[in-house]
Amino acid sequence: MKSLNNQQDREQLRQRLLRVTSASPRRWGKMSSHQMVCHLTDSFKAGTGEKTVSATGNVFHRSVVKWLALYLPVPWPHGVPTRPEMNQDFGGTKPVEFEKDRTELIELIERFSRAQRDFDWHPHPLFGLMADRDWFRWGYLHVDHHLRQFGV
Repeated sequence: MKSLNNQQDREQLRQRLLRVTSASPRRWGKMSSHQMVCHLTDSFKAGTGEKTVSATGNVFHRSVVKWLALYLPVPWPHGVPTRPEMNQDFGGTKPVEFEKDRTELIELIERFSRAQRDFDWHPHPLFGLMADRDWFRWGYLHVDHHLRQFGV
């Protein structure tokens, strides 16, 4: 099962991220490739506590939906709305310079994936409190989902 806990899986994501350009066309959704990079960065920063995000969901989301999303071997659905703080058209970080923003994302994924972290996990807005294993799985799946959105 792919996870950010695995160096080979992280390297695969890094290589795919390096194939994304500011002109990469999307297959679904509304965000540009540059907005996607900033969205992923904001999402990782929410997990580390560097960005505040509003909670949503209920006990069903924090148990059943979390397990299905993280451990059922099917791709995530398209069109699931994100929190306003992660949406670049509302409260998310605005794209500035593509290369710089992409480099920040790659470095943040590495920092997020360390066994010896310099931060404490913050609750996921939908899934609530999560263990390392869940955060590492979520991180892999979230990046993979958006890379597939841009055909890489």
